[in-house]
Amino acid sequence: MKSGRKKIVSIALACCVCFALAACGGGRARENGAIPAAAPDARAEQNETTEEETVMNMTIGDTPVTVAWEDNASVEALKALCGQGPLTIQLHMYGGFEQVGDIGSSLPRDDTQTTTQAGDIVLYSGDQMVVFYGSNAWAYTRLGHVTDQDADGMRALLGGGDVTVTLTME
Repeated sequence: MKSGRKKIVSIALACCVCFALAACGGGRARENGAIPAAAPDARAEQNETTEEETVMNMTIGDTPVTVAWEDNASVEALKALCGQGPLTIQLHMYGGFEQVGDIGSSLPRDDTQTTTQAGDIVLYSGDQMVVFYGSNAWAYTRLGHVTDQDADGMRALLGGGDVTVTLTME
């Protein structure tokens, strides 16, 4: 009789342990949808999609242009400058293939030897913006590229004399 009682107590204890483990390890039940679970990742995704993304716009003279901006620290610093209000940069003709202007601040740089083409926008010396209507080979930090103008369009915008570039955040 004592062994029968020990058996019942052992079975009861085993059942209690199983129930306790099942309560702690509800992951499998959640996967099957039996136990509703909070979804913090879903809330984060929802917040990301409802936030408006700010875009940096560029105007050359009076002509707005579309720019594919690089994803780097220099562009982020440029966006921060524009976040304080429109940033106007006076560009000056240089070399018959580019316009160069002082940004007014030094930006982070990661210069690499590159050959530019019409429409490229680069950072030179950490504090100069260069917009190309021709080609050149030098060590620059890439900022972006004008995507809605071909070489002739860039030459028309930049090749006739000094121009003003305005950057704004929208």
